Amino acid sequence: MEYKEKTIFISGASRGIGHAIGLRLAREGANVVVTGKTAEPHPKLPGTIYTAAKDMEEAGGQALPIVMDVRFEDQVEHAVNQTVEYFGGIDVLINNASAIQLTGTLQTAMKRYDLMHTINTRGTFMLSQKCLPHLLKAENPHILNLSPPLNMEEKWFAPHVAYTMAKYGMSMCVLGMAGEFRDQGVAVNALWPKTTIATAAVNNLLGGEELMRRSRTPDIMGDAAFEILRRPSTASTGQFFIDEDVLREAGVTDFAKYRVDDSVDLMPDYFL
Repeated sequence: MEYKEKTIFISGASRGIGHAIGLRLAREGANVVVTGKTAEPHPKLPGTIYTAAKDMEEAGGQALPIVMDVRFEDQVEHAVNQTVEYFGGIDVLINNASAIQLTGTLQTAMKRYDLMHTINTRGTFMLSQKCLPHLLKAENPHILNLSPPLNMEEKWFAPHVAYTMAKYGMSMCVLGMAGEFRDQGVAVNALWPKTTIATAAVNNLLGGEELMRRSRTPDIMGDAAFEILRRPSTASTGQFFIDEDVLREAGVTDFAKYRVDDSVDLMPDYFL
């Protein structure tokens, strides 16, 4: 129970990678704050903040479900204040909430551009800003952004420049905040998958059932996040981690358990 009495605040924890990270830390006894927009069952998306909170508690942790849209400052402030009032503080922030659309410049409606930038870049910055006063009081504080390594080569931008800009905004928060808060002991890192991950976004927006089969389960991201967050915050910051590399360093050699379908080749992630 390595995380007993530690409080983990996760944006977008109803399903997918956010849910997997929360579940992994709940198994270590963590208090998991499950935030997201889904309070009622969605016809195309599995799970709500309440079903996710129940999963966390059944796994061995404590859970606090809070309806929060990361685009709105008042909702973010309310969620952070409610967390501190309920659990007494915040030890870890997981910036997982994200919007995606892999379209070119002429195919990207400005409404969708605004959504990606408001959730991904602005949401990450704002939630970090609101949690930092509490993280600065924690024993081993971490911020972990689900965003890719920064690479200024044209090939990462040309196919979907709006999305790349929005995700790289999250990664630039890592670069800047790691340096800004290094001397105060807050670790700020990024985690990204080596392959596509079987999430609702992959199924509904990117590649359907075929891409799901060629993906790994979100559990690999949960296990990798756990290995990063257990490190001393003063010794590991400003890093852009890849899930498989983290787990290999931790001694994992068998990755078959993470495959959705071992009869097909894995699909490398778009940013690697």
